[in-house]
Amino acid sequence: MIALTLSVDDVRYPARLRDRLGDKAPAQISALGDLDLLALPKIALFCSTRCPGNVILKTYDQAAKWRDAGHCVISGFHSPVEKECLRILLRGSQPIIICPARSLPKRIPPEWRKAMADGRLLILSGFCATEKRMTAELAMRRNEFVAALADENWFAHITPGGHAERLTYRINEWNGISEV
Repeated sequence: MIALTLSVDDVRYPARLRDRLGDKAPAQISALGDLDLLALPKIALFCSTRCPGNVILKTYDQAAKWRDAGHCVISGFHSPVEKECLRILLRGSQPIIICPARSLPKRIPPEWRKAMADGRLLILSGFCATEKRMTAELAMRRNEFVAALADENWFAHITPGGHAERLTYRINEWNGISEV
């Protein structure tokens, strides 16, 4: 599969990124898979790395509901809970958008290949090819990128004072909600 690169001037570049991120929108994005998935309503999944046990099972159940209902889920799928949700989603037939906190992978993991071949998996990166390793800074920027693309943002768990909590403030700004 050949990676596509979309500049901010490309008609296929998601307008929502420009609208929500403004000058912080990536100048270009890279993609592997079916770009048509970007036109679908998307639910973003976020979960802090540290997550209480009672939340974990509820989140897995939610991922199965999204899978069974055919909802397109977008995420970095990086935290342990998000990774397990990806495994649950890959067992379905619904679309999935994976956004790594680095450039596109050189090789598609074996467990992603069937979904990619079926045209229901899109790997999307807002980072240049030189960003080969994930960092905390890239993860924060990736999460904002994911949230900006999503129609709905779903947080399984938010650690107070953590990055996910700060992301909720940014999402509220986009939606015209001021903090109290």
